[in-house]
Amino acid sequence: MTGGEDRDHRLFSVAQMYAADAAAIKSGVPGIQLMEAAGRAVADQIRLRYTPRPVLVLCGPGNNGGDGFVAARHLRDAGWPVRLALLGPSEYLKGDAALAAKAWVAPVLPLEPAVVQGSGLVIDAVFGAGLTREIDGLVRATLEAVAAEDLPVVAVDVPSGVHGDSGAVLGYAVTADFCVTFRPKKPGHCLLPGRSHCGEVKVVGIGTPDDVLDGVGATCWENSPAVWRDMLRWPNAASHKYTRGFAVVVGGGEETTGAARLATRAALRSGAGMVSVACPPDALPIYAAGLVAVMTKVVKTTDDLIAFTADPRHTAVLIGPGCGVDDTTRANTLGLLAQEKACVIDADALSVFADDAAPLLDALDDRCILTPHDGEFVRVFGGIAGSRLERARAAAKACGAVVLLKGGDTVVAAPDGRATITTNAPPDLATAGAGDVLAGIAVGLLAQGVPAFEAASAAAWIHAEIAQRFGPGLIAEDLTEGMPDVLRTLRAW
Repeated sequence: MTGGEDRDHRLFSVAQMYAADAAAIKSGVPGIQLMEAAGRAVADQIRLRYTPRPVLVLCGPGNNGGDGFVAARHLRDAGWPVRLALLGPSEYLKGDAALAAKAWVAPVLPLEPAVVQGSGLVIDAVFGAGLTREIDGLVRATLEAVAAEDLPVVAVDVPSGVHGDSGAVLGYAVTADFCVTFRPKKPGHCLLPGRSHCGEVKVVGIGTPDDVLDGVGATCWENSPAVWRDMLRWPNAASHKYTRGFAVVVGGGEETTGAARLATRAALRSGAGMVSVACPPDALPIYAAGLVAVMTKVVKTTDDLIAFTADPRHTAVLIGPGCGVDDTTRANTLGLLAQEKACVIDADALSVFADDAAPLLDALDDRCILTPHDGEFVRVFGGIAGSRLERARAAAKACGAVVLLKGGDTVVAAPDGRATITTNAPPDLATAGAGDVLAGIAVGLLAQGVPAFEAASAAAWIHAEIAQRFGPGLIAEDLTEGMPDVLRTLRAW
């Protein structure tokens, strides 16, 4: 990690956030002071983004509702027309929320659908990230009325109904125009479907001391160069092709060469000094003709492959793209893992273990990266359930390797519990061959000596950033061609 800068990308679980609040209060920061700062921040962000209009503040019975009372008061003091509706009687409020409610001198309306009429903006302060039950009844009906009116919505912490840890929607959640959350973000801001309900997320400080937040100890980050860029390897005047790493990509037969060709080019683009493709005899002419800067090596058997990759100059191996779901791929994968080299296991090299994953899982270590999509994940890890973050972490712990679980909210998890969630991937990445390029970037970084967790996180971010910059019309070949622009940005960062 890069130290101070990765703080800005930390993601705290709900339990960690509760612990931070409790520690802040224990250190001498009154809870009502934190609530006052939170509500004032919400009001300030609204005043920055909107002109005065009739505001409806929907408050729940907990601290999230207390934040709403404070925001309502600050907007009203600034001259905005504000109405406030509360779920349940005011006398049921406790602690800091009760104190915040006492400072609100205007009427408190019942939270019900009819209250939405006449509003120009809604502040959703009903439930925060810690909600554990499904939204129903009056709350759901009221939020559905807000959506039906197509009103701008500002959510306090997270939109009500979005689970802070998993990003799951519990029954119903309105889609906010933006969220104001309190440093740091929660995983639910980054994981789907929650991320789709949050809109823009503004992270604000509310006076929790840095040493309190540092003491909680982050293990999850929103994927960003700040988390891993210091681990990247850049050439210097003394560098040569061998010092930059030598990646080997195991290629498939003549009918499936495209996947490995995409991966080898991506490995070269990512900075590996040399890349070689090991292929069966029938495919040699295709690889040799189509890969000018990549060396080719014919391997007829698993023994041939193991003998070739045993060369100590070969620093990382990728197997899977276009290899075929057959006994050869299975034997090749286990043979490579027995060499204890850094490996990326992708695509067919995962699916081939669907009926018996134990030999694969037992052979892995923390130098390896597995890159499954959801279908491949189920084939290898079976009944592991939960959010994408929970599943990736459980799988990484179970197999001792880094797991890159692909999707619109790609999660990279290490066996020690560290994780990143990638949020910059556009839908344009849903195109054939994109996963082969991702695997190639990962093996290229591994070959250069980047540790597996950082290599996988960097590969996921770089891959997404290229697509983000390219936009509509993206095909897999564009990803390798867009890599130099992103790498220039990273080197100059």
